[in-house]
Formats: sequence, structure tokens, C-alpha cells
Amino acid sequence: MHQTIKNLNLINKELELISSKLPSIIAVSKTFPISNILPLIENGHSHFGENKVQEALEKWKNIKENFNHVKLHMLGKLQSNKVKFALPLFDFIHSLDNEKLAKKISDEQKNYEKKPKIFIQINLGNESQKSGIKKGDLKDFHLYCKEIDLDIIGLMCIPPVEEDPNFFFKELNQLNKNLDLKELSMGMSADYIKAAKNFSTFLRIGSKIFGNRS
Repeated sequence: MHQTIKNLNLINKELELISSKLPSIIAVSKTFPISNILPLIENGHSHFGENKVQEALEKWKNIKENFNHVKLHMLGKLQSNKVKFALPLFDFIHSLDNEKLAKKISDEQKNYEKKPKIFIQINLGNESQKSGIKKGDLKDFHLYCKEIDLDIIGLMCIPPVEEDPNFFFKELNQLNKNLDLKELSMGMSADYIKAAKNFSTFLRIGSKIFGNRS
């Protein structure tokens, strides 16, 4: 059995101790070659995440044509000029954070039969170096997204590294409930257990599956 499959199985066993309803694990494959990823795909794993549109195009176009079960998640910041390249490839976008990008996705998705499922990224820690809208702007922004026919399924956050993520996960879960959204994108390799305990439905796990990036 390939090491990535063993690693994923161990994570799932940990999660089974927390909840009967397992969150979906996005195997964050950015910077890793397809040779590292194929064993997971061939073993039936569905969800994979990339941070850059160009890298994803080079790696995933043929894979997605050959494996219908694969769902690709755009996790990094999406530039509005890359939307036309992203939409044919990505099934989920986790990083919607401004009206310009929202409008671009809305206009572009009219060219396709299927709309991407989208998370609104919230900058809960008010960190200047991080993307995400302010929580005070969330209600109006969410309303705008609905008006332009975006398929908003939930919220996403990346907590400040030096603080306890529990506080931010609880807050994001409450904001999600306030908007009656069903999905939550939170939790990475360092904090996925805490995220799962706070009802995350999508965990973004990279190094715990693939090993450390060079």
C-alpha cells in the first residue's frame, strides 16, 4: 500500500473517533507531482486541492478527463483574470473575497452547464497579509453573491498561526449557521482535529498526507 493511502487511512481513523459523520478530506496536492497523487486517485479518493491555476491546468486536465470521480478545489487566491481558465477545471472555489471576483465568476459561469460550488473566505483574525472579507461585511457580501446567482455553499477561514484555532473555528461555525449555509471549509494539517470537532465539513490536508514540501 502506498504511503499516501496509509496516511489518509490514519487520518480517517482519527476522525472516526470524533464523529459518526466524517468530513470530506481535501488532499492538498500543490507542488506535488501526479506520480504522488495517482495512488490516492486510483484508490478512490475524490477531493484534491491546488493553490495555483496554471499548476492545476498542467497537472489535472487529463486526470479529470480520465477519472470522473475526482473533484478539484481551488484553495489559493484566485485572480479575476484567471477565472476563465479556472472554471472549466475546478469544481469548488474556497477563496472568494471581493465583489470584482464574484462578478467575474458570475459572468463566466454562464458559459458552462455547471456552476462552481463556492466558499466565502473570511479574514477572522483581521490579518493584513491574508485574504478574506471582514466579518462585518459578510451579510451584505453574501446577499450580493446570491443576487448574481453564485452557488455559495459555506464559509472558509485560515486562523492566525500563533493563536488557538478553536476560537476562530467556533466563530466561523456560528457565522455559517447565521447564513443557513451547510458546508464549512476549515482545518489543515496542524489543526484538523480541532476543526472537525467544530463541525468542519471540508478539511484541507496536505503535509499529513503527502509529507513535507521541499
